[in-house]
Amino acid sequence: MDDQQVLLGISRSDMLARIERCGRDPAMLDLGSNMLLHFAYEYLPDPPVSPTAPLSLAGASWVPDGVDRISRLPDELLRDIISRLPAKDAARTAALASRWRPLWRSAPLALVDSHLLPDGGASGPLIIGAPSPRAVTGAVSSALAAHPGPFSCVHLTCSTMDEHRGEIARWVDTLVAKGVQDLVFVNRPWPIDLRLPATLFSCASLTRLYLGVWTLPGTAAVPRGASFPNLRELGLCMTVMEDRALAFLLERSPVLEFLLIMWSQTGARLRLVSHSLRCLQLGYTHLKDIEVVDAPRLERLFLRNVSLPGTGKFTINSPSRIKIGGAPNLRVLGYIQPGQTELGISNTVIVAGSKENIVPSVQILAIDVQFGIRNAVKKVPGFLRCFPKLETLHVYSPPIPEKSTGKVNLKFWEEGGPMKCMVQSMKKVFFYEFQGSRSEVAFLKFIAERGRVLELMVVVVAKACFSSVDDDVNVKLKPLTGAKWSSKACKLQIIESPRTDVAGPLCRHNIVSDFGWADPFDLRYYYKA
Repeated sequence: MDDQQVLLGISRSDMLARIERCGRDPAMLDLGSNMLLHFAYEYLPDPPVSPTAPLSLAGASWVPDGVDRISRLPDELLRDIISRLPAKDAARTAALASRWRPLWRSAPLALVDSHLLPDGGASGPLIIGAPSPRAVTGAVSSALAAHPGPFSCVHLTCSTMDEHRGEIARWVDTLVAKGVQDLVFVNRPWPIDLRLPATLFSCASLTRLYLGVWTLPGTAAVPRGASFPNLRELGLCMTVMEDRALAFLLERSPVLEFLLIMWSQTGARLRLVSHSLRCLQLGYTHLKDIEVVDAPRLERLFLRNVSLPGTGKFTINSPSRIKIGGAPNLRVLGYIQPGQTELGISNTVIVAGSKENIVPSVQILAIDVQFGIRNAVKKVPGFLRCFPKLETLHVYSPPIPEKSTGKVNLKFWEEGGPMKCMVQSMKKVFFYEFQGSRSEVAFLKFIAERGRVLELMVVVVAKACFSSVDDDVNVKLKPLTGAKWSSKACKLQIIESPRTDVAGPLCRHNIVSDFGWADPFDLRYYYKA
């Protein structure tokens, strides 16, 4: 049985009993639960309203006659003003003047349950072990019942849903009836596998949906004809789901553009068939298979710590299996781990009489390479040959283990066979957390001596390298700086890493899904962190 599945179907009291029988501190349960919730909250979108938003009166024009000119604005504009306020403040506008009362009743409201906490949510996400937010749960029920108009945005993250199953079912029915568009719905453990009310699948108005710490209902329980015709963004955080449930979500979301799956609790198969999806993110996820079958609009595929079936582990170097088929517009891919990630490509072409499996559309690739492990480095040439039109390569070099399993030199790369992208298309190379090993230097030197169109190489040196000896970095990089560069116009930049606690490649999910960033692995973001 996988480690994740040990927790499924277990109550809090049973889990505490298990911990005590093992002679461990029961407080570990809350500590572990909070750690899981921390990951989930990290991936949730921010509410569009805030009770602590600053209000500026600077430059306001005051009229001494005391005339209420705001109330003279058109109804549509006043409703828009109300909808931009937290639900509690929006309700208070009814007391301003008789003109505002009917407007509040029909304005689409934004309800965020953390704003109903005594501190208005200022202390951050509610943690396990904090005082029970039963009053908040009641306030949510009252707010949903009191407002006769629609709710445009609802974020519910503070309730232990198992304690309020009847209320939760009524919440979902109300939200479906009131046409909610933006919904964040997170269960607070325990249990961690509470079944999501199936009526939510009838909410055709949704444009964005994030679910956390739920079990997705089986397709047999979903109302007939249910679909998400307007859903463009879907996030599944710490969910239990069957293969069919995941496939059903994709089938019934015809305009879905952004899909995030973070820390799935069970190993489902992701068989991606979507004619609308543009960005897929998988983080700390236990999936049996990842297969991109038919995704003609997919542009970005981001993976972080995706585990192989049977291991039940989420480590920085988790193995995974990925098969890329119908993705003709896939432009950004990473982080891939040669030596850990099994990459399958179904697009076969004939080059010089031999077959090659390639993804010609990929222009930006990020890889995580253990340069102290020979078997991992040996996989790199094969990976790079799969992307003949690669323009930008990002390489993260994790700390080299004490028991290194062999180094590679320049001769290894020279005998590794031709890599078309390195010679013909690669323009930028970013190397992060350079440790100073000979294997790293050999790799960079090989690129420098083969990259005909190379324009920029940036080497971000690990802080530990700079803290040893003043001239140590220059000595280690001398084979690179003294190499015969194929591209005379290429610029070499050597900079110190801003990171002190390195725990993996640096990239945030909100940057990956932001198409305003042409390169989500860009060095600018690395420095911002």
